[in-house]
Amino acid sequence: MRILLAEDDAETAAFIEHALRELGHGVVRADNGEEALDRAASATVDVIVLDRMLPRIEGLDVLRRLRAAGVRTPVMVLTAKGGIADRVDGLDAGADDYLVKPFAMAELVARLNALMRRPPIDHVVTRLAIGGLAIDILRREVSRGGRPIHLQPREFSLLEVLMRHAGRIVTRTTFLEEVWGFHFDPQTNIVESHLSRLRSKLRDGFAEDPIETVRGAGYRIRADG
Repeated sequence: MRILLAEDDAETAAFIEHALRELGHGVVRADNGEEALDRAASATVDVIVLDRMLPRIEGLDVLRRLRAAGVRTPVMVLTAKGGIADRVDGLDAGADDYLVKPFAMAELVARLNALMRRPPIDHVVTRLAIGGLAIDILRREVSRGGRPIHLQPREFSLLEVLMRHAGRIVTRTTFLEEVWGFHFDPQTNIVESHLSRLRSKLRDGFAEDPIETVRGAGYRIRADG
């Protein structure tokens, strides 16, 4: 089993890592929330042990970003926050299990083994690139030709939908459902106005608009980005 251990307390992390390695497991360490996101995206891991009180990005925020990006790797939250409300928050954020400190190492291992008995998770893409346009879904970062582009959350979501549907036309209805969660037409220009701002930002300093309007059908990301 290959485990991502996100724990900022050096003594606790060393104790857990040593015990897991003694049992023959591989361990990838992360000391803060930013590293946890990077490791979750770049390293092939079977399960994640995630402390809540991480610096830079709090543990549950890391978990929410992973789930929002489609990462379904099993996650065990390991924390000193053991109240009912704390457990509910962790599970609602997407945790598969929740273990409170102090803990017995035998229980942690047994819980990890239980998570690994679940059906395997398919690999999830967390970075997308088309031509010179690239997005990092976990970090919510966008660049074109290597130049960073700052987008508002809705603008980022619109671009993510377009890039996930690369080569296909995305309809107004699809945007309403996937970005706003609407299953009806609000009869406003909400999609068009946000797309207009997105296109303006992506075009700034470039000759071509990377988003193509397909008249009467919808929108499509250009193959050359």
